[in-house]
Amino acid sequence: MLATVALIERHGGPEVLTLRQQAVPAPGRGEVRIVQQAIGLNFADIYQRKGAAGPHHSTQFPAVLGSQGSGLIEAVGEGVDEFKVGQAVTYIHPGAYASVRNVPAERCLLVPQGLSMETAAATLLRGMTAEYLLHRLYPVQPGDRVLVHAAAGGMGLILSAWARALGAEVIGTVGSAAKRSLALAHGCHHVIDYRQEDFVDRVQAITSGEGVHVVYDAVGKDVFLPSLDCLRTRGMAINYGTASGDVEGFELQRLHAKSLIVSRPTLRTYIASRQDLLLSARRFAAAVQSGAVKAEVDRRYSLSQVSQAHADLESRSTTGAAILLPDAAG
Repeated sequence: MLATVALIERHGGPEVLTLRQQAVPAPGRGEVRIVQQAIGLNFADIYQRKGAAGPHHSTQFPAVLGSQGSGLIEAVGEGVDEFKVGQAVTYIHPGAYASVRNVPAERCLLVPQGLSMETAAATLLRGMTAEYLLHRLYPVQPGDRVLVHAAAGGMGLILSAWARALGAEVIGTVGSAAKRSLALAHGCHHVIDYRQEDFVDRVQAITSGEGVHVVYDAVGKDVFLPSLDCLRTRGMAINYGTASGDVEGFELQRLHAKSLIVSRPTLRTYIASRQDLLLSARRFAAAVQSGAVKAEVDRRYSLSQVSQAHADLESRSTTGAAILLPDAAG
């Protein structure tokens, strides 16, 4: 069978993304074939397209981008007992920008209760990222103060809302008045427009000079070092994304006076086992069902609009989560 795929044959800007027809073989042992209904868009896809340092730095061309999607199982391979034809599933696995694809069954999940195929594709990766950031890397406790950069982005909205539900006082940074309103509506107690004011000064004012317990940073180069000045003694700075560029070397002694902790994690290590994958998805789905977190789709693009989708995401002018719709690609 043929699938429409969006791939790259070299690194570069959104223009390097091209659509092709590609044969999809019968699912192999341990695989399922999924007719996709929705494909998630994440900033990590931009890192891969550009060849930025990180998990995708050794891309083999041609490469189909993307890492999350949802759809209906059309066929199952030998040895697959957990899933059946016709079931709605979602997954985290490379090569998602395709109308039909094979995925290892062990990386698939039944679409969790409280999520649709669209909202699962749009938010599951972000939701599981938020799960390990808030529950396992730095377990947020009631009364903690947290700083969330890019608080109006797809990831920031989930982090802010969930941190507030856990009892934290949430401070968010954004880049416009419109984003400020959105961040306030999704969990932030305080929102700082970094284009209008110094976020370090504002954090210190909000916390009466004590600083925050943890910084969740998806921006990277532009904010990481100043973020260290926002931390309280024994606070943790977590850089989990680099929208403004990679964090460059800094003097380790900057951490010494307040015994600060710095982490550069990645989701794949927190969901590497099937057990952790299921745990993370269950926690996120439960947060959605309880109303603590909203699983929403803010923008939809056809697969043929993938270059525009990347340009919009990379502009950092968008808010919320977006998906690609394979059926609309024609």
